[in-house]
Amino acid sequence: MNQPANVKPSGSFPVTDRVKEALAVSLRGCDELIPQEDWLKKLARSEATGVPLRIKLGLDPTAPDIHIGHTVVLNKMRQLQDLGHTVIFLIGDFTSMIGDPSGRNSTRPPLTPEQIKVNAETYYKQASLVLDPSKTEIRYNSEWSDPLGARGMIQLASRYTVARMMERNDFHDRFHGGQSIAVHEFLYPLMQGYDSVALKSDLELGGTDQKFNLLMGRHLQAEYGQEPQCILTMPLLEGLDGVEKMSKSKNNYIGISEAPNTMFAKVLSISDVLMWRWYTLLSFKSEAEIATLKAEVEAGRNPKDAKVALAKEITARFHSAAEADAAEQDFNNRSKGGVPDDIAEVSLTGAPLGIAQLLKQAGLAASTSEGNRLIDGGGVRIDSSVVSDKGLKLDPGTYVVQVGKRKFARVTLA
Repeated sequence: MNQPANVKPSGSFPVTDRVKEALAVSLRGCDELIPQEDWLKKLARSEATGVPLRIKLGLDPTAPDIHIGHTVVLNKMRQLQDLGHTVIFLIGDFTSMIGDPSGRNSTRPPLTPEQIKVNAETYYKQASLVLDPSKTEIRYNSEWSDPLGARGMIQLASRYTVARMMERNDFHDRFHGGQSIAVHEFLYPLMQGYDSVALKSDLELGGTDQKFNLLMGRHLQAEYGQEPQCILTMPLLEGLDGVEKMSKSKNNYIGISEAPNTMFAKVLSISDVLMWRWYTLLSFKSEAEIATLKAEVEAGRNPKDAKVALAKEITARFHSAAEADAAEQDFNNRSKGGVPDDIAEVSLTGAPLGIAQLLKQAGLAASTSEGNRLIDGGGVRIDSSVVSDKGLKLDPGTYVVQVGKRKFARVTLA
């Protein structure tokens, strides 16, 4: 845990225990909080005056589906929301038409208005599984960006220099690598910064790769005579392998729309070390509760108990408590060699049929050669018995066929 550094009374507003607690919640799992002293002053003022702080998260709806790695920053928003602050979920419909160059080495193609609308609706529906919709202000940055017009855009562009823009790593690297940078790409961080001016935000959240854009908000607010926002960056979540960052391309992810049984089983597959990292970034349990649980494990309690609790919490968040309980039962049933209730029913003909051909036709293996490899590896069961004979031919009848831990089919062979 990041500890608050040098907590001091701020100005005329006292730093109470509640303010210190709010600072600790802010720092939990975060990468950077800049500047921490200013955020402490804002928290103290809010506590003394009863005026909630305005906390902004901007999302460009560039892709409609999110995985639990994307929810790390949403969880932080929820924690701050639960402290009583105003959360602004900003859909970057205007900036999506520019395309964010952050971390890219080529120009991103802009989205069409239709794509933006569909993606934005999906984003918010998914984000609502984490945020409290009744305490969330939803805004679209086209509200103030469209009326800005050419004159306003040129005036905004005068507030920042090309030299400062070129300090940004991706622009710097592309320029020196001889790759083109379109002029409109410079507008992206400017427009994201202007969002903070329009919303009068006190804090902006983002991933570590967004730091330059977040700091732009501070700069522009000062330029427009506002109190500058603080910025809070959250780390990228390690995936199921515990090594690479969670990514669909690495296939080490859990999609938030995945089936409850799959989601539960995937969480249980992570290492005991990674589990505590996930607790910090994904769980809504307090740090004190997590510390107690960790102490119990260190004292001899089975770490699987803690992992099951995390799997149930995550599954319940994106489905329901009842579905999380059912997923636990299903997992326990499978681990004891049992058969889940909801397995696919497949009807095949051609008996007597070779086992590898049956696996292929039932959709349990991509090919007969893969089926044979699975048999060699001891990964195929028929009616709970391991198959070791690749030459096995099955007569007419109904069989429960299992491949690995999670693939099942009830095959009726005629």
